[in-house]
Amino acid sequence: MRLGAKGCVLVARTLGAWGCKPVRFCYRGNSQEFRRDQREKSAEPVVAFRREQEQQWKERNRTVLTYLAAGVVGMAGLSYAAVPLYRLYCQATGLGGSALDGHSSEQIETMEPVKDRIIKVTFNSDVHSSLQWNFKPQQTEVYVVPGETALAFYKAKNPTDRPIIGISTYNVLPPEAGQYFNKIQCFCFEEQRLNPHEEVDMPVFFFIDPEFVEDPKMERVNLITLSYTFFEAKMGYKPPLPGYN
Repeated sequence: MRLGAKGCVLVARTLGAWGCKPVRFCYRGNSQEFRRDQREKSAEPVVAFRREQEQQWKERNRTVLTYLAAGVVGMAGLSYAAVPLYRLYCQATGLGGSALDGHSSEQIETMEPVKDRIIKVTFNSDVHSSLQWNFKPQQTEVYVVPGETALAFYKAKNPTDRPIIGISTYNVLPPEAGQYFNKIQCFCFEEQRLNPHEEVDMPVFFFIDPEFVEDPKMERVNLITLSYTFFEAKMGYKPPLPGYN
């Protein structure tokens, strides 16, 4: 039961009449100052916790940024080193849509053509905007069977009044067929110098490995596209590798 001010005075007088010491009733619990002090005391642990949490977040963010920066630097280094390694890897395995080369004459002589599997090979050509050449295949398509060699030609012409050196890269589509598309001779990754108004034929001697027909993924592949792109050869410049961005 809550007493009012008059009730408290009456109780005090009664206790004094009985010989008891007067009791002073304090209403601090209802005062604004007391409530403000209580709020500030109760808020101190919350403020301390928030400060500690913010400090932990700051330290965690600095750690994450450090790892991210290290990762970016590491990826840049790996990307730079991956260019020559990727070229060697693609030429050795045929992955990434690149064709295989460097086969011995014995392997070619002992191949058995798979006569009941005819593959259509189409040819594509592109020229980078920096190179003022005319470049195109001399045939749009050829039909071959796995285990049989084939010869195709591209034609390049320099229509300008100055000598230009070009360099080409290639790609095979679909990329999965690149491991079976074997180049015996081609003009890729080699500098080609054309004098003013000079025109040359560029041969591509290739075959499709007979193991092509044994791969379940190649069961429905009856069309392969060989694509070449020429770039102008400049000091320190290397054309992009097939299948590498």
